[in-house]
Amino acid sequence: MFNLKDIIRPNVLKMKAYSSARDEFKGAASVFLDANENSLGSLAGDKYNRYPDPHQRKLKTRIAELKGVQPEQIFLGNGSDEAIDLLFRMVCRPGQDSMLHLPPTYGMYEVSANLNDVALQAVQLTDDFQLPVEEVLLNVKPTTKIIFICSPNNPTGNLIEPESISELLRAFNGLVVIDEAYIDFADARSWTSRLQEFPNLVVLQTFSKAWGMAGLRLGLAFASPEIIAVLDKIKPPYNINEATQELALQALGREEALRDMIEEIVQERELLMEALPNMPSVETVFPSDANFILVKVKDPNGMYKYLLDKGIVVRNRSSLPGCEGCLRISVGTLEENQQLLQAISQFN
Repeated sequence: MFNLKDIIRPNVLKMKAYSSARDEFKGAASVFLDANENSLGSLAGDKYNRYPDPHQRKLKTRIAELKGVQPEQIFLGNGSDEAIDLLFRMVCRPGQDSMLHLPPTYGMYEVSANLNDVALQAVQLTDDFQLPVEEVLLNVKPTTKIIFICSPNNPTGNLIEPESISELLRAFNGLVVIDEAYIDFADARSWTSRLQEFPNLVVLQTFSKAWGMAGLRLGLAFASPEIIAVLDKIKPPYNINEATQELALQALGREEALRDMIEEIVQERELLMEALPNMPSVETVFPSDANFILVKVKDPNGMYKYLLDKGIVVRNRSSLPGCEGCLRISVGTLEENQQLLQAISQFN
């Protein structure tokens, strides 16, 4: 039986969150002399002389409506990387606890583990990039506090079978973090719809991919109100700036434009996946539920350098376990994709 208090670090359970000026004041006022701000204004524009809402109330309310969850189930971070780091700080004792991830996968799980002095456990995905549940459970230790699953997975692009994830959620008494950075490009239901079913589930999403807001650095974590309350306690007080909150609210009002962009990206992805197997230098094009494609080629290093010479930058993933000989190619515009295909067709 999962019990959050059993895995939270004792010092985190005992600590009190920093109380900012905006936390202590409630109600309406016209004169703010409590936060040592510049009352004359801001050289960057109106309102930016004031600290932002530390709890992002308006933004969380709108996201909750869109995602079908409660505002109390939402954490907003400076990119998903902040949520990943805080999850380590929340439950993993430095030098004592461990995490488990499933390579080939997103590299920040390992970076954050190393930064927080958390031991790294790795169980490789199967040959078809799926979750080997039995092997994972055999590798779980009493010190294993978090398991990270990326679905759709980066760099392979595929969804992880939901039945396997459900089995792991039921069997593991730590946090299971499902990173859904690319879920908007997949024909699948988000795991946010199952938060009530699994108290140890944390779902990560982002505004960097489908929403096209990578430069604003806004990530999301969805979980039980109890987990979110702890993340809110240990985060920096003003981690989401005012400009990001405002621009995200504007973007959330353009759902139709979002759907159009996703549809166009998926169409371009399918065209690339149809054309690439016909190239002599291409060996395998793996199925993708994301906005990128993993492609196995005969000469990955040679093709990578060749494309660079043509002014085209892709990601060489051939050094990752399970991705030998592979390049990861993001879906571009129609013109960019045509330029890419022409270049690959001419590679000798």
